[in-house]
Amino acid sequence: MAIDMKVPAVGESITEVTVATWNKKEGDHVKLDEVLCELESDKATFELPAEAEGILHIVAKEGDVLPIGAVICSIEVGGVQAEVKVADSSPAASAAPAPVAVPPVAVSAAPVSTGATQVIEVKVPAVGESITEVTVSVWNKKTGDVVKLDEVICELESDKATFELPAEAAGVLEIVAESGAVVAIGGVLAKITVGATVPVAVSDAVSAPVVAEGSGSGSGAAPASVSGESSYAAGHPSPAAAKILDEKGVSAAEVAGTGVGGRITKEDALAAAKPVAAPAASSTASAPVAAASAVVQGATRREKMSSLRKTVARRLVAVKNETAMLTTFNEVDMKPVMDLRAKYKDKFKEKHGVGLGFMSFFTKAVCVALKEFPSVNAKIDGEEIVYHDYCDISIAVSAPKGLVVPVIRSAEYLSLAGIESEVVRLAGKARENKLSLEEMSGGTFTITNGGVFGSMLSTPIINAPQVAILGMHNIVERAVVVDGQVVVRPIMYLALSYDHRIIDGRESVSFLVRVKQLLEDPARLLLDI
Repeated sequence: MAIDMKVPAVGESITEVTVATWNKKEGDHVKLDEVLCELESDKATFELPAEAEGILHIVAKEGDVLPIGAVICSIEVGGVQAEVKVADSSPAASAAPAPVAVPPVAVSAAPVSTGATQVIEVKVPAVGESITEVTVSVWNKKTGDVVKLDEVICELESDKATFELPAEAAGVLEIVAESGAVVAIGGVLAKITVGATVPVAVSDAVSAPVVAEGSGSGSGAAPASVSGESSYAAGHPSPAAAKILDEKGVSAAEVAGTGVGGRITKEDALAAAKPVAAPAASSTASAPVAAASAVVQGATRREKMSSLRKTVARRLVAVKNETAMLTTFNEVDMKPVMDLRAKYKDKFKEKHGVGLGFMSFFTKAVCVALKEFPSVNAKIDGEEIVYHDYCDISIAVSAPKGLVVPVIRSAEYLSLAGIESEVVRLAGKARENKLSLEEMSGGTFTITNGGVFGSMLSTPIINAPQVAILGMHNIVERAVVVDGQVVVRPIMYLALSYDHRIIDGRESVSFLVRVKQLLEDPARLLLDI
């Protein structure tokens, strides 16, 4: 029986894929869930696992472009099974076949069922409105392991956050999507066999002879010896890691695996250094120097974009193309705020346990201005404008895996200390890659501070579906005129990027002027005037 394998549905907007690389060739024997090939779409690269065990027949070649649902290959199930029949010279040969000794064979660990079983598919959950796919970051368990209910079995990475996936039931795990695989929402990640199962660890090779099927009672055959459990994953790369190592020309033996059981993960492969060819021996002293110079000059390296980076890039381009984005600027004299901080920062930290930073002043000023100019705190939904009567302020934070934007909920009701506490909490979770999707969703307005990196001026890109973003910059002492006198003051440039489709120039400029007024006279924030 032949099973046709077709291009799976991998996302709402994806209509076709390209066959990138075949990991197997025509006529190969493949196992269930073994990765056959890699498919590329306009959004991601993902792996195609075998749906059954059997003989592979390739239909689409590398480079072919196939629509969703088209046949990629077929698997001939049972194509490798054959009966072993051996002639016997004894008179009883016609009654029953003689036992046949089979050479040592590779045997993998498998669960032995002692009762009725049920197989549950573990699928990618819906994790957010705009998220259509996730990347399998790391597996905490391996195929054949017994997992408990709600035990964390793997980590998934989306364009917004990394989150853990718990087991939906207790049973024996079978991994479908390996580390590094990109899986669409609703796609199968693993299977759990539920029931009275007992995992049996079997060594990679059974040294004792195995009696062939149909040998009767099997008398005289020695039982197979079972060794203790060993880590089969040690030193073996995941499919994604293997591809990266191959591109770098690095042997798996040269990389230390940090994954479960010593498995080489994608992160291990990315961190692996590309080997540098040693210069040929020469009788002259200049030859080694010339060879080394040839290696260093013009050196390049390639790294695959992370799921987070690809999605951020795609969204930023979409914002530029789909909005009428414009930026307006103003400058703020930061001396009043800096004087207030210098006077009360020690008492503030002693009482509230957090430092008094600039972000709390800017957040409070923005909340006041948003109430006065509601279109800046809105979004477009089709042909309607949705106004928000609350201020959920998104704060741009640079995290190890890229830019993330956690949200301070109902910031208009928080004190300066409450805002500073939230900023510290969210920034800490961002640096540890522990932000949840809930903490990064639903903002109505964004503040980004490029000044911490030394930026003097910028035009920040709107964080869709929001319609405006405020950019802070570095504070530089400049000569300005105050009451007819030239004085030196700490000045910061502010930039407001906004969607001109619903925010007019008058509103954008007035909004930024209001923020400027509140910061240059912070008593207004306390008196609400």
